[in-house]
Amino acid sequence: MLRLTDLVKQYKTGDKALKNVNLEVPDGQVMALIGPSGAGKSTLIRCVNRLVEPTSGKIHLNDLELTTLGQGSLRRTRRRMGMIFQEYALVERLTVMENVLSGRLGYVPFWRSYFRKFPQADVNEAFRLLERVGLDHMVDKRADELSGGQRQRVGICRALIQNPELLLVDEPTASLDPKTSRQIMRLIRELCEERKLSAIINIHDVLLAQMFAERIVGLQLGEIVYDGPPDGLTPDVLTQIYGEEDWEATIEKVDDEDELGDDTPPQQQAATSN
Repeated sequence: MLRLTDLVKQYKTGDKALKNVNLEVPDGQVMALIGPSGAGKSTLIRCVNRLVEPTSGKIHLNDLELTTLGQGSLRRTRRRMGMIFQEYALVERLTVMENVLSGRLGYVPFWRSYFRKFPQADVNEAFRLLERVGLDHMVDKRADELSGGQRQRVGICRALIQNPELLLVDEPTASLDPKTSRQIMRLIRELCEERKLSAIINIHDVLLAQMFAERIVGLQLGEIVYDGPPDGLTPDVLTQIYGEEDWEATIEKVDDEDELGDDTPPQQQAATSN
């Protein structure tokens, strides 16, 4: 379980990005973090793995308090938290396989990483993950030859090869088209279910959050203003999070998506219903 207690992040300007945030994420739960730009979503995720240092408060991953760790202990503990980035954060000149195996850098001696001599067990696991996400035929392609969706799948594999207890996902669909966005969100949810893995997904798209997360947390100016199920995002709640808008149209669109079900081809849906 991840537990945040009275978490505060205040910048030198005096602005508070997070204001006494209290939050628990149970093992195996996929949680979406929504809110307008500047609400503190990315800051919250980056405070968890201390890419951003909290000003005060406590962060526990199971029984370990992350906020008190020194640099050596923090480096080791980060292996337990997989990070998936909005802009993929791949090394463009390296192959798909090399980028995935970079997720094991915290586990191997320096000489192995320098010469890219990873243990065979790590290589086998990388092949297995790439097959799971449909990229096993692209292991030798350079990262700069991939589409956005393919790059994000590589980033997912790189995070999972760490064998983490928690996934921190920062706007995974921001640079993707609608169809690919749905595929990536579905993949993250399925992989979390398969591995009983917790995830916090910072996402701007309310529809995707409602479709693929089991819990929604809404931030506004660094404070939690909603914490509940996807179907609890009423027009009043969305107005509280984002401000005035015609939210009825958004809710109706989600209902339509739910009726359509998954992306199974219409012919197969018809065959299943017969």
